[in-house]
Amino acid sequence: METEKNLETQTQNEVKEVEKITIKNLDKNKLSIPMAIIIVGVLIAGSIYFSSITQNNSQKNNNGLAITTLPIVSKEDRTLGNPNAKVTIILYEDFQCPFCGAVTGLELNSPSMQPVIKYLKERDPNWAPYVPEIVNNYVKNGDVLLVYRDFTFLGRESTKSAEAARCAGDQDKFWEYHDYLYSHQNGENEGGFSDSNLKSFAKDLSLDSTTFDKCLDENKHAQAVEDSKEGGNNAGVTGTPKGFILRDGKIMGTIEGAEPLSTVKPKIEAALK
Repeated sequence: METEKNLETQTQNEVKEVEKITIKNLDKNKLSIPMAIIIVGVLIAGSIYFSSITQNNSQKNNNGLAITTLPIVSKEDRTLGNPNAKVTIILYEDFQCPFCGAVTGLELNSPSMQPVIKYLKERDPNWAPYVPEIVNNYVKNGDVLLVYRDFTFLGRESTKSAEAARCAGDQDKFWEYHDYLYSHQNGENEGGFSDSNLKSFAKDLSLDSTTFDKCLDENKHAQAVEDSKEGGNNAGVTGTPKGFILRDGKIMGTIEGAEPLSTVKPKIEAALK
């Protein structure tokens, strides 16, 4: 009980600090008032998830990790790398989530991303994104299979961007579209990921526009996106990004929010031993 109180106090302090960070950056980055409000809201949510996302009274397994009903990797998943890799890393993300954008390492210098990066580096001056490390040093050599799963909790544009990425996947360009979305984050439900913009992104990536537009307009992947979110809920996911590190079907570790690379890498190395 005392631990829970300490965690609650810690989270409240982090929320206040994030608010200060965002307000300070309002003038420096020339952000509009609506954008500042959006960033404050998402950062507050992110700070709660960052510190102790899954601190609850759930039952524990022998490794001290929360027992979950994590869906197994299937053909419905978007994967990158060797399907027979020793270790699988499942990441639950939301394309509107700035912390998810941060860990991809894309557009870290954009004005809208600066409050997020400032916050992360104030927590750890050596903070660095972990996704590039996972891809370049573990996926490319065949040691890790990376799995992306939708956890759309920030609104309609989260849902539609997730559907759009799956439509791009139908044309074998999921990961290209994935990166393009994170490179074009622009607030939360403010039109950055409107249907027209999502279709424009597809054109920019030389996708077949007729096929893509039909896929998006007919909500072809709406159920799959919802199923992914439900699977995340059942696995105990409450925010993004959230990662699970698995070997032989067992959870060897978790990635909590926008953890620094310095804490994520040892977890991967331990799972590979």
